[in-house]
Amino acid sequence: MTKTKNSKIYAFIDSQNLNLGVRSQGWVLDFKRFKKYLEDKYDVSKDFLFIGYVAGNESLYTYLQRSGYIVIFKPTLEYKKDGEIHTKGNVDAELVLHTMIEYNNYDKAIIVSGDGDFHCLIEYLEQKNKIGRVIIPNRKSYSQLLWKFRKHMDYMNNLKEKLEERK
Repeated sequence: MTKTKNSKIYAFIDSQNLNLGVRSQGWVLDFKRFKKYLEDKYDVSKDFLFIGYVAGNESLYTYLQRSGYIVIFKPTLEYKKDGEIHTKGNVDAELVLHTMIEYNNYDKAIIVSGDGDFHCLIEYLEQKNKIGRVIIPNRKSYSQLLWKFRKHMDYMNNLKEKLEERK
């Protein structure tokens, strides 16, 4: 990604994909350090983090906001499957919508997700020369629909030491 002195670079983060992708590698992401990493490495000026809202997680949401993220909530649904209660809060539509709402406000967008549902968004941003990078949380587990954008990809597999939550 070519940065110019006055480029505005925004990050659009699929928090569920990021969290699960990192945890599948055996570590927990420190979101505050991740935000600093995005600022330092990619010169990101705004970080939009998309997350399903679950009552009882208010301290997490406060922490994310205090860390500097613009947190976009998606209502969640609870459902029973095999006698267990599951929560569903797919943020894909919100991420795409906000990427387009903010379209005229940034020069480059960074998409943080390995979800193939973002194929059309990334393709459009690439056609308009607005894609910065696609950050894949787990190189070993992402949608092959995104493979054609590999020249724009960075992977988080070797960032454990830099971004792992410290207790």
